[in-house]
This record gives sequence, structure tokens and C-alpha cells, in this order.
Amino acid sequence: MSGNTSKCLQLENINPNFITMEYAVRGPLVIRAGEIEKELKQGVKKPFDYVIRANIGDCHAMGQKPITFLRQLLNLTFDPELLNSPNYPEDVKARAKTVLEGCQGQSVGSYTDSAGIEVIRRQVADFIAARDGVPCDWHNIFLTAGASPGIKSVLALLRCKVDGKAPGIMVPIPQYPLYSATIAEYGMTKVDYYLEEESGWSLSTAELQRSYDEAKKTCNPRAIVVINPGNPTGQVLTRQNIEEIIRFAHKNKLVILADEVYQDNIYDKDSKFFSFKKVLTEMGSPYSEMELASFMSTSKGYLGECGIRGGYMEIINMCPQVMAMLTKSITASLCGTTAGQVAVSALVNPPKPGEPSYEKYIAEKNGILGALKERAELVHKTLSSFEGYKVNKVQGAMYVFPQVVIPPKAIEAAKAKGLPADVFYASELLESTGICIVAGSGFGQKPGTYHYRSTILPQTDVLKDMMNKFQKFHSEFMQKYK
Repeated sequence: MSGNTSKCLQLENINPNFITMEYAVRGPLVIRAGEIEKELKQGVKKPFDYVIRANIGDCHAMGQKPITFLRQLLNLTFDPELLNSPNYPEDVKARAKTVLEGCQGQSVGSYTDSAGIEVIRRQVADFIAARDGVPCDWHNIFLTAGASPGIKSVLALLRCKVDGKAPGIMVPIPQYPLYSATIAEYGMTKVDYYLEEESGWSLSTAELQRSYDEAKKTCNPRAIVVINPGNPTGQVLTRQNIEEIIRFAHKNKLVILADEVYQDNIYDKDSKFFSFKKVLTEMGSPYSEMELASFMSTSKGYLGECGIRGGYMEIINMCPQVMAMLTKSITASLCGTTAGQVAVSALVNPPKPGEPSYEKYIAEKNGILGALKERAELVHKTLSSFEGYKVNKVQGAMYVFPQVVIPPKAIEAAKAKGLPADVFYASELLESTGICIVAGSGFGQKPGTYHYRSTILPQTDVLKDMMNKFQKFHSEFMQKYK
């Protein structure tokens, strides 16, 4: 029974799905990292001076500087009096005026259409059409507060028993915990399909079919989630792999949910981003008629504006009546934050060559992506040298997901504390070095293997310090539990 029986709400009488759901990226280790930060401020002596939060893809928290163009656009739209200031370039002023003209009362303080400001939705459509070389209808664009609400709205749409069976959602393992948390919250069934670590986290259709056939016994698989570039795995799918996934989804009547928020984060010279929409369209009928929802965010890429909460989703080939129901459900939330919508405008309609802001914008963008590429290589090279580590190349996104061989004595020590071995490893690392990572069990992993996810976001000098501390810790850990 719950502790306080005088309360109306008890653990026994709330939605049980809330108890089931977990979100490892902000779990107990992160709470402990916050406590350690407070202890350091209070003067408690530790074997380190500061905490490195490598647990979450929060670019600005890790020292990344904002893109000037985006912040100027926000300033001008939120304080239109600045449009008279000589301190802002004319191309930014012109864009701010366009956005303000799209707002009721020419103010970002007004409600927008539930799907977002029309002029920005049109800008998104132009951006997608230019990216993919295929048409894009702005009516299919919804502006969202980051990618997460868009993903949740589509998953909510699928929440319906078919033939008496609960809906199943196929998700890659390892996966981003938003999916497992939302699927649990909605009382749906998570259908795991394993990525092939041995071949750079690729995806085999045989594994997809195995997963689907197994799931059919207990649920009704209705959609497949694909994260490309991968989180937490950092791989970039080949075009051939994308075509195979599309054929599989068509054969098994699955809606495709394409999480493409890291499309700008490609570091490997042999890798290239292809959107699911582009590939599906170019494959022609019947694949070009498939239902697809794709998601993008201003939190990642080179903007890294996590807190502003900007994003969009594009939905194609959905039955018009179903689209109307989805739109109706979105209207219940009134509208996404206008700051996020302005950030989306900055993402999809950046300065063009010849415009006053272009040189500074492109220098900042290339500087950020270049530094991330350098860090991706540094992390891969360093971790690959550790005893008992298997590390795939970080082709894209912002993370590394190494496999760690944890000695039997350490596994026993973890059991004695009631912890999974990878959580024990991550906990020991945090207490010894101040480095906060997320254990692989929070993302899913093949039974008998242990991993963790770390971001590559710390600034290069901090990242080098982090790698040195990590190396020393791992060496001592292996020695201690030999």
C-alpha cells in the first residue's frame, strides 16, 4: 500500500502505465549527478572538480554557442521595436517581418493555427522539396514543440485494438527511450527489433521479419519506428537499407515513423543522409503511396536549441478522414510555442549566399559541425583503445554506444547492490570521475551484452579531459574486479 492513505491518489489507483514507464536519459544516475554538483558547491571534497553531463544531447549546456542568425530572428520577432535598430542585418529584419505578418495582430504573443504559422509551414515545405527533389504540400506540415509531441501525437493515433489485440509498435534496439516510455504510457506493446552491432548497427530484414512474426502472436504490429541517423548508436542507414525497410513495411502493412532529427549530423565521409520520403517516392508505386510520418527538430543538428522546443512533422499519404482526426487531436493543444516556430523558420530558411548574414551564419554552422566531427573521431579512437571495449564508428548523430565486457566479479558486485552490471559501471564512473553517462539497459541491448551511451558534445578541451578520466577509471575498474 502507498504511504499516505489520506490522499485521494494512491499508487494503486493511478494509471498503471505511469508506473511501468521509464525514461533512462533523465533517470536515477542523472539525479545523483545533480546531487554531486550541489555537494561540490558546498565544498565536499571529491576526486574531481566538476560534473560532465554526457547523458543527454543538450548542446548549449555543453558549451555550444548559439547561431547568431537564429537568436537575432528571435529578438526581432519578440521585440519588433528592434526592427528600427541599425544593429540587425536587413535579411534578418525581412524574415522577422514575414513571420510577424503571419501572426494574428502581428505579435508572437497571439495563438497561431494549431498546425503552426502558415508562412513557416510553407517555408518547411520549400525546405523539404529542395532537400529531396520531390514536391511537398505545406498542408501536410505540422509545427511542434520539438520532435517529441509530434511523435507522441502519431503514436496516440495508433492506440486502438484491432481484432481484439493491442497495437504493437516496432522499435529498434537500442532505441531512444522516448519510444519505450510513450508506448508504455499509452498501454501499447513495444516490439523490439535488434540492430546488428557486428556490422555497424545495420538492420537486417530477416531480423525485422523475425520480430514481426513473433509479435503477431500477442499483439497487432501497426507501425515501425526508424531512427536515422541513429540514437544512441550513431549509425547512418544506407539507401539500400532504407529501401529494404520500406519494402518490409509495405509487405506487412506498417506505417513508417521516420525520426530524422540528426540529418545534419553526418561525420563519416562514406555516409550520406537520405530521407525516407525521398527514397519512398523515388521507388515509385506502390511504395510511393505508403503512409509516412517524418520528424525534425531544432534541438539537434547545428542549432542545438533544446530549450526553445521547435520542430516539425510531415505526414504523407494518410487517409484524409484520418488526417482530419489527427488534426482535431492536435487542436486540443491549441498551438506549439511561437519561439519554437520561429526557430523552425531559422532552420529551414537560413541566410542565402550574397545576403548580409550569410558569411557569419555559414562560418558558425561549419564550425559547429566540424568540431562535432572532430569529437566523433576523438571519442571513437580513444574508447577503441580500452581493454574489453567494442566501439563502432560514430557515423552521425551525437552519441557513441560502446559495448563493454564487464568482468564476472563486477557483475557479482552489481548483483549484491541490486543493480544491472552496466548501471553499476556507470554509477562507479560517476562517483569516481564526475562523468554522467546512461547505461545501455536504458536503451535496450542484446541479452548478455553491456553498453552505455555517451554524448560527444562536451567542448574539445573538456572532452579530452573526460577521455583521460575515463581511461584511468576503466583501467582501475578492470584491475579491481579482475
